Amino acid sequence: MTTDSVAVEPRAAQLRPPAHRREKKQPWKRREARTAYVFLAPWFLGLFAITIGPILASLYLSFTEYNLLEDPKWVGWANYAEMFTEDDRFLTSLKVTTIYVVVSVPMQLAFALALALALDRGLCGLPIYRSIYYLPSLLGGSVAISILWRKIFGTDGLVNSVLAIFGIQGPGWVTDPDTALGTLILLHVWTFGAPMVIFLAGLRQIPQSYYEAAAVDGAGRFRQFRSITLPLLTPIIFFNLVLEVIKSFQSFTQSFIVSNGTGGPVDSTLFYTLYLYLKGFKSFEMGYAAAMAWVLLVIIAGLTGVNFLMSKYWVFYGDTK
Repeated sequence: MTTDSVAVEPRAAQLRPPAHRREKKQPWKRREARTAYVFLAPWFLGLFAITIGPILASLYLSFTEYNLLEDPKWVGWANYAEMFTEDDRFLTSLKVTTIYVVVSVPMQLAFALALALALDRGLCGLPIYRSIYYLPSLLGGSVAISILWRKIFGTDGLVNSVLAIFGIQGPGWVTDPDTALGTLILLHVWTFGAPMVIFLAGLRQIPQSYYEAAAVDGAGRFRQFRSITLPLLTPIIFFNLVLEVIKSFQSFTQSFIVSNGTGGPVDSTLFYTLYLYLKGFKSFEMGYAAAMAWVLLVIIAGLTGVNFLMSKYWVFYGDTK
């Protein structure tokens, strides 16, 4: 052992606290840890009993034949194979839901952004307007609004009554396979309140000096929107896009009420979640329904992942160099 190491060891020993002081802190730490675990216990209980437990149970049931009355029977990948090779209604529900999402989400976001731009002009009573326009988002997925929507677009509904004034005989919008899905798309677009409020908050974060500098350079309103508003608002657009895609794939109430729980006419409003419900609680094919739920999870997760991967090509952040 060298002289330097001998000199360092006593110095290091002086820097360490005495053993009896270190031991005194341990009971306090243990009591604090126990207190923390007591407060966290309800959350952990809910996590395992209400979230993780059912998720794992549904994953197991997706590989079984289960009708709620008998014990599950293991069938392996049979449920998944049946979906894509034998079940035409499953493919129809997937097609209908995809059309619904692809058409309704861009229309809703565009309408919400346009209205947010109009409200950003500094109107008097802006909080009142925000509340009024947000109201459809609170009611759009409810049973009452879905029933009202069915009455409005019925054969003798409000829309046909207005068309009759001009001598036009309107169809039964919700009973015609060519227009039934369109009425549900309009209902989704009508629930624009939540993305509109988020867009409005994003517009308020854009510095006004940018627009003043652009105006000095001779940029018009459209050029300002294209070169300033739209690029700086892309994170908000991306946020709303991800949320609305997820929510649209989970739509259920509108289709169930408008079609009387059948997905008609001719499966034109057969949403994925509605067909999942019919399989699970009408046909009592709970194992098949669990498999459908996991396929939906994979679809949503995959689309969300694609959105995040593609966001680097069009989403602009202020700290991006």
